[in-house]
Amino acid sequence: MAEPEELDDEASPDNLNRGVQSVDRAITVLEILARRGESGVSDIAEEMGVHKSTASRLLASLDHRGMVQQNTERGKYQLGFGILRLANSIPGNLSLVREARPVLEHLAEQYKETVNLAVLRSNFAVNVDQARGTSTLATYDWIGSLTPLHATSSGKVLLAGLSSEDRLKIVKQTRLPALTAKTITSRQKLEKELLLVSANGYAVVDEEFEIGLNSIAVPVWDHLGAVIGSVSISGPAFRFKPQDMPGLIEDVKQAGQDISARMGYSRES
Repeated sequence: MAEPEELDDEASPDNLNRGVQSVDRAITVLEILARRGESGVSDIAEEMGVHKSTASRLLASLDHRGMVQQNTERGKYQLGFGILRLANSIPGNLSLVREARPVLEHLAEQYKETVNLAVLRSNFAVNVDQARGTSTLATYDWIGSLTPLHATSSGKVLLAGLSSEDRLKIVKQTRLPALTAKTITSRQKLEKELLLVSANGYAVVDEEFEIGLNSIAVPVWDHLGAVIGSVSISGPAFRFKPQDMPGLIEDVKQAGQDISARMGYSRES
């Protein structure tokens, strides 16, 4: 009589459950950093309800893969360039970056502010390229950063391009957290805002993501007329007020249309 086949320890139910838990926790770490921008080990551990050593091990593994990186000055962690590598694996993103680059640079040179190209990834807008203007005060590199859809101009544009069913799913999952006192946290108010975004062809954010930061974004369409990305320009709130700047809205719209045309879009799409 044949001996019963031994269960591989690595495939045991307990090990599989622990593996699933580790993956879930790693994703939670990334979501926390995407929401906060940066955070220390203790704060991450507290939010997750785990021991500090557990959070530290998770961060070390993610750091090894380039998914997070540590700020050498403050010791806090932020999302790493590995996120961008994953984002660029989405079909079409590489060609989108290539075609958009000259348009981004022209807009940044024209208005001397930071211009970003973003695409939708899960429940976030991920910035896949950036052009900096000469008036940019900060040196923060937004490439690879995951930003909330409901509190950024790029995010609102990407949300407006989704079906109502897909939008509702994201809203329920993210719960629209407040990032500043001006962040839209009401589902009804956000829906009204997105209707205006669709009607006007652009989204404006007034210190909703970060105090002191304003931005405006427009959609980028593909050859089928689907929204595949967004172009945004942002600047300090004390000088960057999109609706008070003659020609800015039309110029940003034109930038979006130029990139869309490069991606095969036409108004008859």
